[in-house]
Amino acid sequence: MAQPASGADLPLFRFVQLEFPWELGPPDGRYVVRGHAGEVDQVVVTQTLGAAERRGIVRNRKPRGVAPEPEPTPVTVSRVTIVAPEPFAERDEGAPWLRSVDTEDETTAAVAVLNRLLHLYRTATADPYAREVAREQAICVRVGIGEGEQVAHGRWTDAVQLPPVARKRDTRNAALRPQERLAALLGGRDAALACEELILRARIDLDAGRSREAALQLRVALEAAIAELAPWAGQQAVADRLDGLRAERRAVGAAANRALEGGLDEEAIADLTRIVGLVESVLRARTAAGFS
Repeated sequence: MAQPASGADLPLFRFVQLEFPWELGPPDGRYVVRGHAGEVDQVVVTQTLGAAERRGIVRNRKPRGVAPEPEPTPVTVSRVTIVAPEPFAERDEGAPWLRSVDTEDETTAAVAVLNRLLHLYRTATADPYAREVAREQAICVRVGIGEGEQVAHGRWTDAVQLPPVARKRDTRNAALRPQERLAALLGGRDAALACEELILRARIDLDAGRSREAALQLRVALEAAIAELAPWAGQQAVADRLDGLRAERRAVGAAANRALEGGLDEEAIADLTRIVGLVESVLRARTAAGFS
């Protein structure tokens, strides 16, 4: 644990800090991210590191010769610190918390807050290329405690740095044989279906808690899947699942209509989760049966 010198009796805040090797989008500053119903607000501090090198590159707009084996181009690093809205009641509560906390759970919660900020930034700027992030994409993750002025500038009183993690293989997609599928797509032996992209978007919305968007996205994804997978209906595994998808049209349509009017209840969200899984299942079955 790194333990820089700190002030005497100032309150301590818990935080999670992540670094990504690209510009996330939101300008440097302090953002208060309002929680969903029943959740507390979170403070997100964004900082851009290494921007000077990039600005120097951008200013020189004329093409120039390069060496056959050039050095790697400097990249901008985005540092994001997600800070708890309230300090510990007592300063001496901080160290025991840091020793016992599940750092991966804290990180997962922090990434969810960051992704809410990025989603709202994408909406506010109408920038379709501003994207959300995964924990595995971070080049550095720290969990710790610090005084208010410290964490506002990306520093801390005490912290631990988490080891890097490999991107987890999604068990939902275990049958997809991604390298074989990619080769087939690149070679023209298979085609990327519109429903595949649409269901990915629905999954992202659902996992991020955006149930209204997920319902609307799922309506289109379901219809696209039923239409696009018809040529594979001769495969029994696909045919059985297609019948199941057709049976869900009413439920998906009702959820989408409710989404247009407002929020969805827990039962409707459970239905969305189940039906997104069904669409993913039939796409797995189609791929597992081979490319054609």
